[in-house]
Amino acid sequence: MATIVLFHHVQGLTPGVQAMAAELRAEGHSVHTLDLYAGKLPKDLEAGIRMANKIGEDKIQQRVDKLFKNLPEELVYIGTSWGAALAQQCAQQRPGTRGVVLLESFVDLDAEWSFGPWPEGVPVQIHGMDDDPFFAREGDLEAAERFVAAEGQDLAQLFTYPGSKHLFTDSSLPSHDPESRALVMQRVKAFLKDL
Repeated sequence: MATIVLFHHVQGLTPGVQAMAAELRAEGHSVHTLDLYAGKLPKDLEAGIRMANKIGEDKIQQRVDKLFKNLPEELVYIGTSWGAALAQQCAQQRPGTRGVVLLESFVDLDAEWSFGPWPEGVPVQIHGMDDDPFFAREGDLEAAERFVAAEGQDLAQLFTYPGSKHLFTDSSLPSHDPESRALVMQRVKAFLKDL
């Protein structure tokens, strides 16, 4: 079983994010969530982005670093949207990464502000909707396709789902897509079993 750090999206540690953590715990995994907003739940994406900007990158990084003080080095990172970027950064910059699941976001490894090279031998799953205004239309999907197709990336998987919803994997939000989320979770559970 894996020790997982699950990062929430910009709308905070919602009941939907907590439900995902509970579902993974029911599979026998140890799941650690970090409430980067100290209990606040922004009403929409725009409010969430404002809150993240108000807290600031330095304070967010301090909160993330504090969590790691009590965790083992070998971890699996899972994140949704903004949280996926945090998960990807940890995976690329911290030693001991066992695997990564990026939901609805992917930071281009070739971007000027990327987190560096992908760590050798670290498997990753990337999930997103094929017409999501953020994931599909802002370059994440295209970057993920290039990454998965690159030579030596046989441990990378990309799954797309029909639709244009963002945060479709959060069961507590109006953007939730139950059928697609169920398929995501089925694939994530299989991924974790193989680690």
